[in-house]
Amino acid sequence: MARFKIDENLPVDVAETLKAAGHDAMTIFDQSMVGDLDPKVASVCKAEGRALATLDLDFSDIRTYPPADYPGIIILRPRNQAKPTVLALVNQLTALLETDEPLAGHLWIVQETGLRIR
Repeated sequence: MARFKIDENLPVDVAETLKAAGHDAMTIFDQSMVGDLDPKVASVCKAEGRALATLDLDFSDIRTYPPADYPGIIILRPRNQAKPTVLALVNQLTALLETDEPLAGHLWIVQETGLRIR
């Protein structure tokens, strides 16, 4: 079971999908962190031991957010941001979480065409 923080730019249904797959997922909304700056979000994820799931490409900057310093960063890259498309990608993510690919200390970029890990 992995622990996740779901960024405010994702539907709250993402957390429910991850919970249904047996993971511990909290949203930015759950902790009244809406509008908080990225460094604070990253810091809270690190302190709580939660991987961040987001659409925000700023978190893919490995100089600012070195993956080795975090419990995991997941950038979802759907072809569009319609809720059904995003949730389909999250279902793909839940399948990827069942593999042996390490999340902690890594940046995952999840696209419909597959997974890139840094």
